[in-house]
Amino acid sequence: MPRHARTKHRPSHRPNHAGIHLLRDPSVSRRMVRSSGSGPGDLVVELGAGTGALTGPLAATGARVIAVERHPRFVALLERRFAAEPGVRVVAADARTVMLPRRSFAVVANIPYAISTALLRRLLDPEETSIARADLLVEWGFAKRMTATHPRDLEVAWWQARFELSISGRVRPGSFDPAPSVDSAHLVIRRRADVSRRTARLARRLLQERYRSPGRPTREVLGAHVPKKRAHRLMTSTGIDPPAPAATVPTATWLALARDLAADHRPNRDRDAP
Repeated sequence: MPRHARTKHRPSHRPNHAGIHLLRDPSVSRRMVRSSGSGPGDLVVELGAGTGALTGPLAATGARVIAVERHPRFVALLERRFAAEPGVRVVAADARTVMLPRRSFAVVANIPYAISTALLRRLLDPEETSIARADLLVEWGFAKRMTATHPRDLEVAWWQARFELSISGRVRPGSFDPAPSVDSAHLVIRRRADVSRRTARLARRLLQERYRSPGRPTREVLGAHVPKKRAHRLMTSTGIDPPAPAATVPTATWLALARDLAADHRPNRDRDAP
């Protein structure tokens, strides 16, 4: 065999870009797609489609898939691979700026660690967001922060008030090419069906007060929005110690308080509602 034939390498599909870790474990792809519940009639956005490790299984469910990818080589590969798939549309765009659907949609994606916060902010922060659910591969530590009982900042608490965030499982570095230096997580996000717009707005107001003055007694935070007697009854029903600092109350409990306030339609309460 000629020397040049022995040293010839297959071209790599990997872009020369730090932070890109392509999913190469089919079992992870299958678990994510199965978890997403995608099927005929669903609209699924895949942010950062790469070589199509998730695109293919998603297309097989019969869902309509919008595969967003910004690297030209990957865009070309996706267009060739799914040219015969009428349910797949490849969009050459940046996940941080691409226009998101106005109708209800899901997201299934392996997203770069570096832009995880930016993408969740796009998906979950707007009050009018149309996202219904998401299954994401993210860095393990990031997923732990997103699912903390006491989030470090208001932004994450606001997301938790309207969406259930949980970790489905740990994904080892060997599932990616190149392998990252840390574990990843399958982060599951589901919109809370029982949180009305009124409840969400009340929760945001309570959380803003909580993060503005974390050491302030809970009774004072709640008392700023409802009469003291009503505030005391609400705290008693949810098991809150009135003198306890606001920072010690979990986000789920603030949400429960907001639900109770939203359900109270008496005129003297409605004037406190947004």
